[in-house]
Amino acid sequence: MPIILPYIPDEITVHLGPPGQWAQNVTVPFPYYVKNVTSSEIYPTWTVSAIRANILAITSFALNRVYTEHYPSQGYDFQITNTTAYDQRYIHDRSIFENISDMVDELFTSYIRRIGFVEPLAAKFCNGTTTTCDGLSQWGSEELGQRGYDSVQILRSYYGNNIEIVQGGPVREVEESYPGTAQRLGMIGEPVFLIQTALNRVSQNYPAIPKIWPVDGIFSESTQAAVRKFQEVFGLTPDGVVGRATWYQLVHMYVGVTHLSELYSEGQQYRQIGFRYPGVLRRGDSGVDVRTLQYMLAVLAEFRETLRPLKVDGDFGPATEAAVTAFQNSAGLAADGVAGEQTWNRLYREYLGIENYLEADPARFPDTAALLPDPGSRDDGYARAARLGQYPGYPLERGASDEKGAVLV
Repeated sequence: MPIILPYIPDEITVHLGPPGQWAQNVTVPFPYYVKNVTSSEIYPTWTVSAIRANILAITSFALNRVYTEHYPSQGYDFQITNTTAYDQRYIHDRSIFENISDMVDELFTSYIRRIGFVEPLAAKFCNGTTTTCDGLSQWGSEELGQRGYDSVQILRSYYGNNIEIVQGGPVREVEESYPGTAQRLGMIGEPVFLIQTALNRVSQNYPAIPKIWPVDGIFSESTQAAVRKFQEVFGLTPDGVVGRATWYQLVHMYVGVTHLSELYSEGQQYRQIGFRYPGVLRRGDSGVDVRTLQYMLAVLAEFRETLRPLKVDGDFGPATEAAVTAFQNSAGLAADGVAGEQTWNRLYREYLGIENYLEADPARFPDTAALLPDPGSRDDGYARAARLGQYPGYPLERGASDEKGAVLV
């Protein structure tokens, strides 16, 4: 439900007190915020690897707050507080240590996430002496640094081996997910898709809310009915229209049921966002959307004799056209070899049925890795994202030395 791909805010608004209590809000450049928190939380004399690990944890936690709209979805006009009971220590107008400043300038566009997840990790931490927690121990990180651990090893020690560090996130102004216009019956587009996706997930915890199918970005009567029930359940005016209040209540509940603001979350996965209809695809097209189309066809070919195995290469050539035509024939659709909206949605519906069935028994999921370019040393989580045709919109790097900057590990 939040913004799908994370970004680095150019500025962040900090509430100088606990949420719900009056205090000044200050808006500062995001790199300065990270420098301030790091200078307030740890010591500049610590080992380089420990400082770097703490910077990445501080950055990731703050980005998670921005990504999930943790406070705006509750009606607040800030992204984070300076209260350590809730967030991180920020001391307005304090001096910044030079070595910390230099490292933040290098690292502030890097963050931690779990492999296969989209959102920045809510990388909680504590000092490790007077307080302990499930996340990183600040003094413990320094002890590991003195023992020769690099920053990645330190982070894995506390957050697990299933993390990766993303490098070079895009920097832009803070954006609110609310589209600016109330969404209602008959409207079509990305905001409606997000509403449907969020309602379906929230309905798992609140079964009175009816499921929506298909999730197609069309605000249909079934979507309107689900919105009305959601509004009834959460004490909103049940008009079936998703205005600002309903939108942010939905964001708040979605983040809550998926635990996206917690260290251990259900996570937003690429497969949850990778199969939206991208527009008509036909012979001669290429790119990520074609790869997704080919991947779905390849999975179905494992179960249908009428469909032949298909190479997933991102190029819509004669073989892909033939595969689309064969699928259309089997589904009783106009067999023109063009993947329009009806073909895409029917294909996705049948693919989803197979994946949902087989993921209950992962050993039976068809191995389509051979259909893709060799992922080399990339881990299973990345390879799975690749199989889904989903690549982040900014560079990822592997194998660089820890002393040269944040890397995808």
